Order: sequence, then structure tokens, then C-alpha cells
Amino acid sequence: MDFSVKKLASDAGVFFSRAVQFTQENLGQAEKTELDAHFENLLTRADNTKNWTEKILRQTEVLLQPSPSARVEEFLYEKLDRKIPSRVTTAELLGQYMTEAANDFGPSTPYGQTLIKVGETQKHLGTAERDFIHSSSINFLTPLRNFLEGDWKTISKERRILQNRRLDLDACKARLKKAKAAEAKAAAEHELRVAQTEFDRQAEVTRLLLEGISSTHVNHLRCLHEFAEAQATYFAQSYQYMVDLQKQLGSSRAELFPAPVVGNTDPASPPLSTSPPPATLPVLQVASSNPGEVPLNPVEVPPPVSGTRKARVLYDYEAADSKELSLSADELITVYSLPGLDPDWLIGERGNKKGKVPVTYLELLS
Repeated sequence: MDFSVKKLASDAGVFFSRAVQFTQENLGQAEKTELDAHFENLLTRADNTKNWTEKILRQTEVLLQPSPSARVEEFLYEKLDRKIPSRVTTAELLGQYMTEAANDFGPSTPYGQTLIKVGETQKHLGTAERDFIHSSSINFLTPLRNFLEGDWKTISKERRILQNRRLDLDACKARLKKAKAAEAKAAAEHELRVAQTEFDRQAEVTRLLLEGISSTHVNHLRCLHEFAEAQATYFAQSYQYMVDLQKQLGSSRAELFPAPVVGNTDPASPPLSTSPPPATLPVLQVASSNPGEVPLNPVEVPPPVSGTRKARVLYDYEAADSKELSLSADELITVYSLPGLDPDWLIGERGNKKGKVPVTYLELLS
């Protein structure tokens, strides 16, 4: 019992001594042992690493799961060390609704068939999104969390110990200055040597931990590469799914929506009219002067005339069947219209090859 009381009294004395030293330093009434410039730079780099890791982690979580309530639920499951339940993505849910609607309206009807095609694509998009989220959570978010909850907590603990050792050292220096009697000076000098040894030892431990931040950066760099690769795979899969869907819809569009006959259909008359057809103006994107810039404002391009003209291909296009012509971005082709041709399509020629080409993939040249 006496030992416990003495220990409490000793701890209270140490705490009081540190509090007095800390207060006097802030008031400019006591000297403070300064760390060397290299050590201070290590501290600054560690703080920046911790702060930016937290921000990147939180924003990545928002990217992967935009719903705040869902993020809170996942956080609670992690804290309770329970498995997070599988959650249907929004794209998968949309695909499910479209499929159910097709069954209700009739899967053999044109509307039902299209709902099924679009719905299946949405399900594929949802699956790709789920794989991306899973991969990013394991390979990117988990290492960031491990640093904040592991290495950083250890660094913070040792820094607090170092701060206390410094306060003890400076308090001993202050007591030595105030000591007058020889016996008091001897005791103060002994305390100072002990405090200096403990401070130096703790400073070395803390310095080694701070230098380990370089290894943390290397690990996070590897994780960042894996995150970018997973994101690129996700976007590539999504793009391919949408290209396939466009081909499916494009091949059936002419059958579902036959275009009005354009021009004079009298066999005795010339097959091509010299005036533009009264079709709806197709919408094309304005070509940007900067290759990486996304066009902002769509502009209306005059409908294709029946005479031949040059056109520049805006995007790659793969023919869906033998009646279409495959295109490569930036190539020049000759295009013209034919009576009865869907206004969203033109006939394109390149060398001895020709076939239907979509207007939206072209920039008509004067």
C-alpha cells in the first residue's frame, strides 16, 4: 500500500514538473531543447504523410461508395469484425428492373428485346464495378488503413514519450541552474545526466521510426499503381460493353425505325437528288483543337446531301455486318446518301471498299 502511494506521489510530481516546464516555455520564461534540422524535417514529412493519407483514404472511400449511409454501415461492420454483406450495385439493380420490365411487356416485342439487351449490359457494368471496388479495397485502401492504424499510432506514441523526455530534461536543466548548495547541485547534475541519457535513447528510437516513412512511401506507391491498373481495367471493360451494346442496337434500329424515302423514286428520274433530305439534323460533337479536351457543346451539322463529299472519321468503328464499313479515327473517306437510307447513316467509300457508316462518327467536310 505504501509503495502504491509513493508511486502515485512520484507520478504526480513528474506530471507537475512537466506541466510547469511546458507552461514556462510557452510564456518564454524557460529554455527549450531544440531538435536538429534533420529530425524536424523527418517530423514534418511524417505529419504530411499522415494528413494526406487520411484525405486520400477518405476520398477514395467516397469514390468507391458514394452513399454516406452505406459507408457508415461498412465502418460499423469493420469495427465489429463482421463480414460486410454483399450489396447490389446501382447498375445491377437497373439491369434487374429492365429485365423484369421486359418480361412484363413481352420479351419478344421490340421494346422488350431492347430492354433485355440494355439490362444485360447494365448487369455486366455492375459486375465490373463490383470487381473494381473489391480490388481497390484490398490492394489500396487496406494498406492505407494499416499505416494509419498501425505504424502511425506507434510513431505518435513514441513522439509523445520523446516530448515527455524533453520536458524532463529541460526541467532538470532549470533545477541545476537554481541549485545553490553543493549537495543540491550534485543531485541536480545526476538527474540531468539520467534525463539526457533517456532523451537521447528515445530520440534515436523515434528517429528510426520516422525514417521508416520512406518505406511507407514505397509501399503506397506500389498500391497506387495497382489502384490505377484496376481502374483502367474497369473503364476498359465498361467501354467494351457499351460498344457491343451500340452494335446490337444499331443493327436492329433500321429494322425497327425504317427511314422515309428521300429523293425522287421515279425510275426515270436520276437516282440522287441534289437537295438535302428533310430529315432531322444529326448531332455531332465539335472537334477540339486540344487532343485531350472533351467537346463541350454539340452543334448541328447539315444533313448529308446526296452528292459525294469528304468526311473525317472522329472515332474508331467496327462494322457489325458485311453491309457496314469499318472506320479508323482521323482517316478521310468519301460519303454519300442513297434514297431510303436511314438519315443516321451514309454510304462510305475507301478505295474499293464501301458500306454503311454512322453519321455520328463523322465530321463532314465542305
